[in-house]
Formats: sequence, C-alpha cells, structure tokens
Amino acid sequence: MDHIQRKLAQIDAQLSGSGLHYRLVTTAPLVFPAIGLIAGILLQDRLLQSPFTADVTKSSWLWLAILAILTGAAAYVAANKKSQSENRKFAYLALACFACLGAIRLIAFEQPKPNDIRNLVHSEKKLATIRGIVLTQPYVNSNKNWQFAALAHTDPTASFYIRLTEVETTTAWQNASGKLAVYVTESVLDIKPGDHIQASCWLDRFKHPTNPGQFNAKKHLARKNIYIAASVESRDAIILLKSRHKSTFSQVKTFMRQKAAQGLLDNLSPDDRAHGLLQALLLGHRRNIDARTYHAFEKTGLLHFISLSGMHLGILIGTIWFLLAKFGLPKPARAAVSIIALALFILIVPARAPTLRAAIIAFFFCTSFFFRRRPEPLNTLALAAIILLLIRPTQLFEPGWQLSFTCVLGIILFTDPIHFFLYEKITAHPWKKQKPKSKPYFRIILKPGPYILQLFCVGLAAWLGGAGVLLWHFYTINPLTPLWTVLVFPLVAAVLTLGFCKIILSLLLPSLALLLGILVSALAELLLRIVSLLADLNISEILIGKTPALLILCYYALVLFARYARFSRPLLKKAAVALTASALVLFLGAAKWNRTHRDHLAITCLDVGHGQAILAQLPGRENLLFDAGSLYKPNVGRRIVAPFLKHHAISKIHSLIISHNDVDHINAIPEIIQACNVGSICANDAFFSGSDQWQTAEFLSQCLHSQGRTIEPLRKNLQLKTTARLKILWPAEDAVHDPNLSDNDRSLVILIEFAGRRILLCSDIEEFAQRRLLRTFPRLKADIVIAPHHGSAKTLEPAFLKTLQPEVLICSCSRSDYRKHRIIDPIANARCFYTARSGALTCRIDTDGSISATPFSPPGP
Repeated sequence: MDHIQRKLAQIDAQLSGSGLHYRLVTTAPLVFPAIGLIAGILLQDRLLQSPFTADVTKSSWLWLAILAILTGAAAYVAANKKSQSENRKFAYLALACFACLGAIRLIAFEQPKPNDIRNLVHSEKKLATIRGIVLTQPYVNSNKNWQFAALAHTDPTASFYIRLTEVETTTAWQNASGKLAVYVTESVLDIKPGDHIQASCWLDRFKHPTNPGQFNAKKHLARKNIYIAASVESRDAIILLKSRHKSTFSQVKTFMRQKAAQGLLDNLSPDDRAHGLLQALLLGHRRNIDARTYHAFEKTGLLHFISLSGMHLGILIGTIWFLLAKFGLPKPARAAVSIIALALFILIVPARAPTLRAAIIAFFFCTSFFFRRRPEPLNTLALAAIILLLIRPTQLFEPGWQLSFTCVLGIILFTDPIHFFLYEKITAHPWKKQKPKSKPYFRIILKPGPYILQLFCVGLAAWLGGAGVLLWHFYTINPLTPLWTVLVFPLVAAVLTLGFCKIILSLLLPSLALLLGILVSALAELLLRIVSLLADLNISEILIGKTPALLILCYYALVLFARYARFSRPLLKKAAVALTASALVLFLGAAKWNRTHRDHLAITCLDVGHGQAILAQLPGRENLLFDAGSLYKPNVGRRIVAPFLKHHAISKIHSLIISHNDVDHINAIPEIIQACNVGSICANDAFFSGSDQWQTAEFLSQCLHSQGRTIEPLRKNLQLKTTARLKILWPAEDAVHDPNLSDNDRSLVILIEFAGRRILLCSDIEEFAQRRLLRTFPRLKADIVIAPHHGSAKTLEPAFLKTLQPEVLICSCSRSDYRKHRIIDPIANARCFYTARSGALTCRIDTDGSISATPFSPPGP
C-alpha cells in the first residue's frame, strides 16, 4: 500500500458511520456477546465470594429470570427491526443476555453435586479408600531443575488427576463425584488415562500459599474444579481395577503423538538443551525445558515463543498453503487441506487456551474461502472467546488465557495505526530521499525494511496488549520485547518451518529428515545462545513488584483512549495521553523507588518448613539473604524465595550469607543464583574446615562453580553502605576448628543493630554454643530473635531466651514439629510466631525504634 492509499484508508476509517461503536455493531457484532459473557462471569465470581449472595440456587433462578426477560426483549427487537438504531439495541440486549448466560455457566460449572467429595472433606484430612477413573497421564517429577535433588531424602514423585466414582466410608462403599489431584510419593509408570483404579490415601483440602508471591495452587486447581488432594504413600497402595480398552481414535491419537515426537527428536539426546526447546516450540510440551532456558525466555519477554499459539499455527498453515499453491491447487482446496492439517495438529499438541484460540481463528479463516467471504479478525476473536468460556468459564482468570486474547486483541487493534505512524515518520525523514540509497548495497539493506517494520509493529502491538497482564501476574515490564522479537523471529520461524517439515519427512524420507534434523538442532542451539545472551545483558526486564489492579485498569483505559478517542484538536488529545502516561510511569517509578530505597529495616523469615531463609532489607538499598534451604520441601529457591523477591521488586541480593553446611540451610542457593542477581556469597571458616560428613558443602561449591561463582570467606564485621550494623558473635576462634563441636554448634550467630534495636539470628546453635554466648556476652539482649535450631525444645538452653528477653520470637519450623509440640513454648512478655502457623513473618524497625511484626495472612477458605 503506497502513501496515498494509506491516507485514503485512514480517512475511510475515520468517516465510516459514527466511529468505533458503529463499526463494532456492523462488522464485529460478536464482540458484544463476548463482553457480556466476560462481565457475567466476573460479576458472578464476585457474588460467590460474598456471604450475602452465596446462595447459588437463588442466584441461578434470578439470573434465569433476567435472561428470560432479556431474551424476550431481544426477540421483539429483532422481529420489529426497522432502522440501524435497532441494531444497536439488539447488540446491547445480546450483551445483557450473555452476561446472564456467563453467570449461569459459572454457577453450573462450580456447583458441586450432593455427593461431591468436597462435601465429605472439610478442614481435617481423612484416611480413605477411593475408586475412580484416571484422567491424565501420570507426571513423574524428578525435580531435574533442582540441583540438590540428588541429595534429597525422597524419590521422584508422581501426580495425576482422577474422576471419582466411589469412596469407602465407615459402613460401606458409596457413590461419589468430583475430581481429585492424586500425589504418589514414588514414580508411577504403569497407569494410563482411562484406567479404573482403587487407592488408599489421605484426603485433604489444598492450602493457601504461606509466603508472598508464592504460586497459589489452591486457587489454580479450584479453577479446574479440583478442591481435594489425595496423598498416596506408595505405588503399592494403588490397585488397577480395570485397564482402559483404547478406542481406535485414542490409538490413532497416541500413535500420531509418538510419531511426531520421534520424527522431531530422533537425532537428539534428552539431555540436550535443544531437545526441550524443540518439544516446546513444535509440540507444546514445556516440562522438559531446563530452568536456565526458561528463565532466559522469561527475562527477555520472549516466553510466548515457547507457548504454542497463533504464530506457530500460522507458520504451519502458511507453509502448507505455500506448498499447495506451488502445486497449483485453488484456494478452496488449499483451505480444505489446511483444515485437515489443523485437526491433526490439535490432536498432537496439548489443548491449551492459546492453541485452541488460534485453532478456532484458523478454522474460520479457512472456511471463509468456501463461502467467498473475508472473516473479520475481531469478530472471529470474539467467537473464540465465547466458545472457550462456555466450555470452561474459569479460564477467564488464568494468565495464559488472558495473555493469549489481550496480545491478539492488541495486534488487531494497534498494528495498523502504529505501522501507519512509523511509516509516515520514516518516509518523511530526509535520509529516505537521499540519492545513495539507489546504490546496490543500499538496496540490499533497505529491501527487507518493510517486513522488519511490519514485524516490529506486530510485536509492539502485542506488547501493548499483554503488558498489563504480565505486570499483574508476573510483576515485570519488558520494554525491549518488540526489538528482541524482530531479532529472533526469523530464527524461530526457520526452526518451526524446518521442524514441521522434518516431522512430515520422517514418515516419507527418513534419511533426508535426519539430515534436516541436524540443521534444525543447530538453529535451535543458535536460538538458545542468542536468547541467553540477550538475557545476560540485564537490560530486558524492569522488576516492579506487586501492582494494584486499579493501575492495570488505568493502563488499558489509556491505551484504548489513545487508540479511539476523537478530538477536534489533536494536540489536546496528545497532551491528555502524555500526562496520563507520565502519571502511570511516575506511580510505577515511585513504587519501585519506595521498595528499593528505605529509611527503615525489614527482616522477613520465609516459611520453608524445617529450614531457613531470612531476608534482611537494610536501610538504604542493600539486601542480605541469610541461608536458603529446606529439609522436606523441594526446590524452595525457585518455588518460594525467588517468587518472594519478584513480588517485592528485589532484583539484587547484595550478600548471601551461609551459616553452616546443613542441607536445610543451603539447598536452595543454586536456584536463587540463577533467578536473581547475587553479589557475594559468604561463609565463615567453619564452613570450609568443617567435617562435611554428608558432603553438602562440597556439592554446593561444585554447583556454584558450574555457574562461575565461588564462596568467599566472611569478614568478622561486614562493611555495608547502611546505617545498620552487623556483628558476628559466634563461632569464636577456638570453636571454629574444634573437632569435638558439631556443625550446628559452629554455625553463625549474627547481631543486627539499628535505631537502638537488636536482631539476633541464631542459626542452628545448640546448648553448648548458647551457654558460651551467654558467658562471652553476659549483657546480651535482643529485641527480635530467630530461635536457634528452628525452635527445637530439645536443644534449647533454658536460660538462653530468658536472658535475651526478646519482644518478638520467631521459629522457622515444620508443620510436623509444630503439631507434635517439639518446639519451644511461648515465652513471657514476647510475641511468639511460628512459620508453620502464621506463614512468612516480616518484622520492621522504623527510625524511631518502633517494632512491628506482620505475619503473612493468606486469604480465607
């Protein structure tokens, strides 16, 4: 399209009818039902959370009555439609009807049956025997992205979903319904979807997260109508009652998946990094991507490339369309073949929201050639939203669904205006009119220019659509994502195109497919290197932290205002947009500043079970992490510590201090190093000269060495750029090399002083070290004390806490120790907190010396 055509298109868009409202009614009428459906689901979700409107039976009848009235009104308007204004009335009546429908669908989806298992399991877990049908392939979690898994006490675990059919009560078996998430403490390899099983297990409700930023599995599974977990002690506790006889369709589906995976990956080792990347790019299986690769794509904002979506399907259909065009097939025939390929592709890959959304759009695009009509992208997107939400309305609350639709909506709404604006600016620039561009080398450089510009505009439009969702769910902004998209897209497109060709050729010409696989693997490895290099630049991500929902709504209101608002004076609109955008940026900047520049001291003891992870946010900007590990919870570095840091916009740990070499204090450190910018990693002399009976210190050193990091000796008193002071009280010089002392009694004890207040971190010292501390520092007092050895009553010197006289006592203990009363009892004149009960705890000391202690309060059931 040349310059004049662009101007005419813009004028037509501005003069068509009465603007956006008219165009939606005439060209994309399904937008109104889609908006209504979303509004109804959101409204009913809020009503269900209110104690005054939680009676779903009354709500259902009310919604049905309103729906009946609105349907009658819509039918009357449709039958007596005489003017364009009636179309608008009908559109809004359709919006209202679908709002009622959305509310009713959510109620129907979430309403349990009388015999639902969640009605039998309440606050306390129950021992039960259950029977049900396996719904998903058991997933064996070997914790391969957790480096200390090799030293863990447990074997790989397995998990899968079942649809419950019966449960054994105290009297007899009775029918039951509902879905369960089954967790087995060892691998399960012989159970398949459709099998009928019986299992002896503990039934319990899921718990809310106990740390800020931690993934909310309870809410996530509730959106899938799974409220109960079944914990099975071993594979022997599961009895296979009846194996499913696979239908021909299932056998074909399994065969196709196996052949596709074999055809794509036959020349790669499972340990090859490219193996996991190709599985994600072409087959939609992301579980085999190593943590380093995933983090690089996440940090650069390119995670959408390893999530099957419209781009992947577009390249597949585009490749097929191009090849069929070369053979001279007419468009209807190409469309028919593309639909068949689309159906086969959907059978092979996992059925996720982005994939299904892309498949619906692609299907209607292809069918439009049979009717010789051009589909309206916005109308098709609205239809896809309606279909998916009617299937499962709770998808609306999932980040994947939100990102999929907001990004595509951004592409539809903003690509052309952005492209038009940039094209005008570029073509009007003086360099564009200079003579040297006619030289051959200038023609070579400028020839791909329009394609690069179009790609950049698509990437920028998608970024505008998804930026708010990313900030809300993942606490970050990736402003350079459009640039990185332009840089890596050609490589991604080449990998996808050649990868699809390799899968097809593996069935026809295996030798040629093998040669093609070498090229695909090399390109995938190159893609990994480029993305890792971009991530290592540390310029792609701005960590903001938890952001208010109102700010996200303001952002999207601003984007839509900038796109569709019409002013007689354009300068007035530009000023309004600039001022509002500046206000949003200033708010985010102020929030970031307040989180990284402090005049107070805050210390947070995270709930990691039997273990320790303590973050000290010192006055100024410095952050110190004391230990990071857990005895029974796996991979707490990636699951608990790193999400907490992102939630609080902490992008750098200035020093990570290791108290001693027990595994429950160090086994999360390698993952934290990968996920966060960590300055120095320090330990005292006892760490290096200790017995290291279980070789945990050596293993940690090896893990850090593979990342180019080493553990440094800890100075007696840390030199910090802060008004707070840190002192190392223990171990004494004679205790460091004493072979008769345990590693616990040689662990670090650190005193933090600020505003006349003291915090004592006791690590794992036992009775001997506690007595020595009291003799060495007879006047030692502390306002906040992290109890020694996780609050163990067995190893506590009776006079220790009485002498310290703390105002706040914190025990980082496991739920098992807490329930069995193996921890110290509350002491007089002190507020006692147990992480097993209160979750993470944050203590704050202000400049006036006042102390506040705030436990993390998860939402109620």
